[in-house]
Amino acid sequence: MKKFLVIGNPIEHSLSPKLHNYWIKLNNLNAIYEKKKLNTFEIEGLIKEIKQKKIEGINVTVPFKNLVIPYLDKLSNEAERTQSVNTIYLKDEMLIGHNTDIAGFESSIKHINYDVSGKKVLLLGAGGVAPSIILALQNMKANKIFLSNRTQSKAENLKKKFNEIEIIKWGTMPNFDMIVNSTSLGLKKSDNINLDYSKIGSDKFFYDVIYNPSETNFLKLAKRYGNKVENGKLMFIYQALKAFKLWHGVEPKVNRDSIKLLLND
Repeated sequence: MKKFLVIGNPIEHSLSPKLHNYWIKLNNLNAIYEKKKLNTFEIEGLIKEIKQKKIEGINVTVPFKNLVIPYLDKLSNEAERTQSVNTIYLKDEMLIGHNTDIAGFESSIKHINYDVSGKKVLLLGAGGVAPSIILALQNMKANKIFLSNRTQSKAENLKKKFNEIEIIKWGTMPNFDMIVNSTSLGLKKSDNINLDYSKIGSDKFFYDVIYNPSETNFLKLAKRYGNKVENGKLMFIYQALKAFKLWHGVEPKVNRDSIKLLLND
């Protein structure tokens, strides 16, 4: 039986096993997908298990998306550009790091028929998934990308990769059409991002990459003020779909059943 894993810390909230095992069963594959909480010092040993063919593939989540890179032989163009890896597999005896978050975010936006082209976007957070969001927004022809992070030096580092973005102080609100939360603030139900919603107004688009819980306080308050909201469930499904196709050579369907799987948080 082929074994697949998602690694992260924290990892309890991850619904990856639920989705991947659902698709595995649907396609009658002899495989299993599990989650594993990892410490940084354990990364190298675990990745070696792919080379030894004890594990077929690994998905990577917070906070390891760039920490895994030194242990890989090769990066895909997407992973190279973002310096962010969320999918690892073996090809021609080489450990390959790939990034399916970019395509996952783009597909999720297309799925809900939102047009990013010409829009001003405020991105909160400069962590693991942020470069993927920036690249996806650029691919979709966003007019302007503002970046705000609690630790400004991290935002400055990201600007070295994406010179076109404009860094603004945490808590400052520029004029935007769309705002994306790529921080982990919201994984706990008590988490709050201190925004002055009354000043932001209505008819903006609030997107949270967090999918569990399905409605963070960030989205709840945005909705209360008359804004359009979307959580990260579709991005999560589409990035998983790309990894699944890479590993198994099968492209699962994104339908009501696969979306419904993620509604019970």
